[in-house]
Amino acid sequence: MSKKRLLTGLQSSGDLHIGNYFGALKPFVEQYEMYDSMLMVADYHALTSVKEPAILRQNIINVVKDYLAVGIDPNKAVIFQQSTVLEHMELAWIFDCLVTVPFLMQGHAYKDKVAKGLEANAGLFTYPVLMAADILLYNTDVVPVGEDQRQHIEYAREAATKFNNAFGNAFTLPEELILKSTGVVPGIDGQKMSKSYKNIVPLFGSKEEVAKAVMSIVTDSSGDRPEHVYAIHKLFKNETEIEALYTEHAGKYKALKEALIEDIEATIAPMREQRAHISDDDVKKVLEEGGEKARAQAEKKMIDIRQRVGVTL
Repeated sequence: MSKKRLLTGLQSSGDLHIGNYFGALKPFVEQYEMYDSMLMVADYHALTSVKEPAILRQNIINVVKDYLAVGIDPNKAVIFQQSTVLEHMELAWIFDCLVTVPFLMQGHAYKDKVAKGLEANAGLFTYPVLMAADILLYNTDVVPVGEDQRQHIEYAREAATKFNNAFGNAFTLPEELILKSTGVVPGIDGQKMSKSYKNIVPLFGSKEEVAKAVMSIVTDSSGDRPEHVYAIHKLFKNETEIEALYTEHAGKYKALKEALIEDIEATIAPMREQRAHISDDDVKKVLEEGGEKARAQAEKKMIDIRQRVGVTL
C-alpha cells in the first residue's frame, strides 16, 4: 500500500521561533517518514511582508538550514522552494477565479494581521488561495497545521470542491493533521507567537538572545504562577515535572523564567550546533534536487488541469 502524501511549509519571512518548532517542525520530524512527505519553503507567501530582496534570499537559506538542523533527512522528504515551481501561481489564479470574495473575507488570519497593523495588500487577502494551490497541486492527503489554522484547510477544500464541481473530480480533499498537545504557542506578549508580531523566542538564537526574550515574557502579578511562562515551559518538560517546579517556586517569577531558559537551551543547543555545520552550498544542493522532484509532479498535475479548464488547444 502506497503512503499518503503529506505537505507542509514555513514562510521565509524571518528567523524561526519555538512556536514554529512545536507547531510545525517537531511534529513533522516525528511523522514525516510515515508519509510521502514534501516540505516547502514558502518564499512567495513571504512577499506579503518582506520587501527586502537580500533579506528574503538569506531567509530562504536559513529556513532550509533550520529544516536540516532539526533532523529532517532530505533523502526521505522532498524539500523545495515554492517560487521555483511556477505551477503554484498558475493554479492559484485558477482558484482565484472560482473562490468568492465574501468567502475570503471570512479569513481569520487576514483580519487578525490587518488589525495588528500589517498592510492590507491583495497578496495578504488572497494568501489562502495560494496556500490551497500549494496543497492541492501535489494531491496532498494530510497537512499538519496548528489548532488555529484549521481554516486554511477549509479554504483548500473549498477550492478543490469548486473546481471539482465545475470541471470534474481532479483534486483530493485534504485533511488536517493537528498536534493536539501543542495548540497555540504564546509569544512573549501572551498573544500567538508570530514573526509578524515581533513577540518570539528565537529557535536558533544564542543563549543570551533566548534569555532576553524569556525575561521579557509578560506576567500577571496577581497570581503565583506566570501563565504564559508556564504555557511555553510545558512544551519542553512533562507537566508532572512542571507542576512540581511551579509549586516549589510559587510567586518567584524570575526563578521560573531562569528555569525555562535552561530547559530551552537543553533542547536547542544540540540543534544549534548541528546547524552551524550546514553550509549555503549544502542548502542549494538540497533545494536543487528537491525542486526537480516537485516540478516533475506539478507539471504532470497541471497538464490535466489545463486540459480540464479549456486552455489546452
